[in-house]
Amino acid sequence: MAPEKLIKELVFKATRSSGAGGQHVNKTSSKVVLTFNLENSLALSENEKALLKNKLSSKLTNQQVLILFCEETRSQHKNKELAIKRFLNLIKTNLVRPKKRRPTKPSKGVLKKRVETKKKTSVKKALRKKPNLE
Repeated sequence: MAPEKLIKELVFKATRSSGAGGQHVNKTSSKVVLTFNLENSLALSENEKALLKNKLSSKLTNQQVLILFCEETRSQHKNKELAIKRFLNLIKTNLVRPKKRRPTKPSKGVLKKRVETKKKTSVKKALRKKPNLE
């Protein structure tokens, strides 16, 4: 996966941002909407696409399009940079495959220690009981 190829496949759209900013908000389009079509991507292999479809299923539309937007700053260029960073980070983190778990057995020393502590606690609790005088 090359970030340059992915960035070329992104589609950007600038819209009017909501929130604070006074008159500036009403006259400038500083909010950036980033869309990425996962299905038609040439930068990703089929295995990577399948992995991303699985992991990003809640963030994808029915047409397998990822939509991110950024309206943090009053600058369209900064918002575009932030959106690209978020997108690349999202793709990078979701392409990492988790290590396969290898089942292990506890060592003999650990098993022996566990049995000894159980015996100690049972003796301790047995001493708490009232003595049997019969």
